[in-house]
Amino acid sequence: MRLLLAIILFASPLWPLGRNPIPGDPFIIVNKETNQLAYVDNGKVQATFPVATGKTTALTPEGLFNVTVKAKNPYYRKKNIPGGDPRNPLGTRWIGFDAEGTDGRIYGIHGTNQPSSIGKYISNGCIRMHSRNVEYLFDKAPLGTKVLIVKSKKSFNQLGKEYGALK
Repeated sequence: MRLLLAIILFASPLWPLGRNPIPGDPFIIVNKETNQLAYVDNGKVQATFPVATGKTTALTPEGLFNVTVKAKNPYYRKKNIPGGDPRNPLGTRWIGFDAEGTDGRIYGIHGTNQPSSIGKYISNGCIRMHSRNVEYLFDKAPLGTKVLIVKSKKSFNQLGKEYGALK
């Protein structure tokens, strides 16, 4: 009986968090150990970028998530700052994902009006990128793209293979 259950689980087309990543699908990996993000597509790491993550390890959640919201010139609700305003800390793009049961409007990958923060542990949980880099990612990663966030000494190639995003 256990063997049958194991076969069903491993053969299932669904993961507990949705559809399996398929080598070739867009996939994003964020490594909090190095504050780097990799964009994976067509079974290969296509680009890597420096990012900023949470002030503490706990602030930026770890796990496998899905992109659920995308916005150009996002509105910053906390301080009522419209999109496109130079005071807006979210920059020019928002790629929201469903971490910790949220709807993609709490945790996200976004630009910043503080480019000197990139590479640091400084955010309240989101992942900050330089504007040109998040704009590139925004155009490449459709809704439903998997976002893996880890703190690991493994390479992006190792992580991508482990999670089925790399060939």
